Amino acid sequence: MNWIQATRSDSWRWIRSFVRGLPGQWSRSSSSLASQRQRLVILGTGWGGYSLIKNIDRQKYNVVVVSSRNHFLFTPLLASTTVGTLEFRSIIEPVRYGWQFRDERDFHLSEAEQLDFEEKTVWCRSMLDRSNRYALKFDKLVIAVGAVSNTFGVPGVREHASFLKEVADARAIRNQIINNFELAVQPGIERARVKQLLHFVIVGGGPTGVEFGAELHDFISQDMSRLFAMELDDVRVSLVEASQILPSFDEKLRKFAEKKIQQRKRMQLVKGVVSEVHHDKIVLEDGSTIACGLVVWAAGLAPRSFVLSLDVPKNKQQQLLVDRQLHLKGDPTGSVFALGDCSCVEENPMPPTAQVAERQGRYIGKCLSRYPDMTSSPPMQFKSMGMLAYVGDYQAVTELPQFKFGGFHSWLLWRSAYATRLGSWRLRLQVPFDWFKTFFYGRDVSRF
Repeated sequence: MNWIQATRSDSWRWIRSFVRGLPGQWSRSSSSLASQRQRLVILGTGWGGYSLIKNIDRQKYNVVVVSSRNHFLFTPLLASTTVGTLEFRSIIEPVRYGWQFRDERDFHLSEAEQLDFEEKTVWCRSMLDRSNRYALKFDKLVIAVGAVSNTFGVPGVREHASFLKEVADARAIRNQIINNFELAVQPGIERARVKQLLHFVIVGGGPTGVEFGAELHDFISQDMSRLFAMELDDVRVSLVEASQILPSFDEKLRKFAEKKIQQRKRMQLVKGVVSEVHHDKIVLEDGSTIACGLVVWAAGLAPRSFVLSLDVPKNKQQQLLVDRQLHLKGDPTGSVFALGDCSCVEENPMPPTAQVAERQGRYIGKCLSRYPDMTSSPPMQFKSMGMLAYVGDYQAVTELPQFKFGGFHSWLLWRSAYATRLGSWRLRLQVPFDWFKTFFYGRDVSRF
């Protein structure tokens, strides 16, 4: 029996390798072919890095990936996981799935800390053993590390607010929401404390803040109203924004979204600037306070420490400046590229969106495959395919080059567009199935 299982395992491994076009045994023995390949090191597995992995010609490059997470995250649907509309694993794709790596040691669950241009070496630190610091040599390097949430130096944000950038953030928010409702119904909790626990504050009126607010509103009105009916009058959601929500959208669509939010009994728009965040309240610049049980901070992007450590030209937002071929400016070797939220094309700035990063990763992958030295590659061209945002109650706003509209039909387009853009057929099956479960059976409110 063991012999049969071993034979079956070896056969299946060989078939998978053959289908991928990268037979494991052949690749290790083909030293002449391997010596001709350049070593391409990719930092990050976000939209840009993952797109590059999928589009690079692996017959020409030995691809090594360094990332603090071992999966690709479909960020447009991350807000849906905070309340259980979707499950966490329905929007992540393990990087090791499929045919990306010739050798299992070509993926490093680590983060980049230092870059030596002259030696063509990037120093990394393991995410699993922080004492393990090591160097990786490269022929070409692509920096696609993304960005982190911007606190703007507001006291208490890092200590008391929740961000919404990773699956771990969404899970923490989901647990906090459920904890607050469960605590609010326990004996000995005063009415003032109940109101504080059930007041949820969102700071930042961009797409992330608006869509999280929309998902939270649906969760409260469709599920918590049934499970915690006695506490419903004490539930409040406040969206705090200094200027206007969805600033990148057309004015007509912004007003549509504002109207929908203001029509809701338990949701309000607060115009102001947050000056302090405490564990049970926020303080605005005008001195007013808002007692709350959860603060979700979705107010912009800031560079990672690795990007700040690089002594190369940057813009005012501390993004790395690149040329129209995404070469890193200030790189004396001409072998380092940057893309996504951590970079900015100096001659033609592009918005820091998933759409831009994905297109840049595809561009670099195809150009490096066709023009290894990138000297004759065409410049990066970007034309927006449009923008979508969910505003709750099966309503969304859509801005496309041809037309702009909001409402139920926009929501259908929002769901259809994202369902077709998911990275694999596995996710394309899981996400609609989660939507089906939520619609017919409600969201899961288990605490785990």
